[in-house]
Amino acid sequence: MALYSNHAGKPRVKTFRNSIIFIALLLFALATIFPIYFMVISSFADPVEAGAVSYSILPSKFTFASFKYFFDYSEYSYRWILNSLIVATTVMVSNVIFASMAGYAFSKLRFKGRGVLFAVLLVSMMIPYQVTQVPLYILVVNVFELQNTYSALIMPGIVTVYNIFLAKQFMSSIPNEIMESAKIEGCSQFTIYWRIILPLSKTVLAVMAILTFMDSWNTFFWPLLVTNTMGMQTIQVGLKNFRFANTTFIAPMMAGATISALPMFILFFSLQKYFLEGVTVGAVKG
Repeated sequence: MALYSNHAGKPRVKTFRNSIIFIALLLFALATIFPIYFMVISSFADPVEAGAVSYSILPSKFTFASFKYFFDYSEYSYRWILNSLIVATTVMVSNVIFASMAGYAFSKLRFKGRGVLFAVLLVSMMIPYQVTQVPLYILVVNVFELQNTYSALIMPGIVTVYNIFLAKQFMSSIPNEIMESAKIEGCSQFTIYWRIILPLSKTVLAVMAILTFMDSWNTFFWPLLVTNTMGMQTIQVGLKNFRFANTTFIAPMMAGATISALPMFILFFSLQKYFLEGVTVGAVKG
């Protein structure tokens, strides 16, 4: 009877443990989603000053007045979104192209100093982003005189070491026999890269595209440094214009934040399949 009781108790213990894990994950998911929920709900409130806002988890009314206020506030409201799209899209495309090229070179080509150069790149990843801002600002603004231009917004992020590392690690897993077969057929290095390596690397390229776009789109500090007119501001910098000396218009700011989040949601869900494949690559053997 004791043996039977032990076997009967194991499913109960397992069920209880699974329930605890499920509740913990559910609480974590709610804590993660709540800021997004609050942002969206607040964007449908009336565009009043911060002191007059009545905060509540459940909305008392729905109105698009704050969205209208956001676009009517300034003639540059549409320009902020356009600037962010131009900068984020250009940075995303350039990273996918140049990082994949560099990853291909480091993973499949043999040249002198390859290991040392890659080690230097890895060391540069350990330098905090904030440390490079002052010399980068001096280089872009004082040396090249590119302040308040798209070039100043795009050039510092045209390719990142992280994306090079990501592409290199993924492409190293592609069998070299494929390249040897292509060389026998008379393919050049660029043909191998373009027609063989890139199609096989679409999962990691999707991950790079999503992460790079999100990072560039959400960047606030650098665009704040290199822009001095409202016409060149990105959406993240433009939202600060709803904060005044004595008050802040919360609802219109939340409406702008909701609008600024839409491209990221669209990009993520459109590439979700490849993103999940890229994240799980190597998790299962065989």
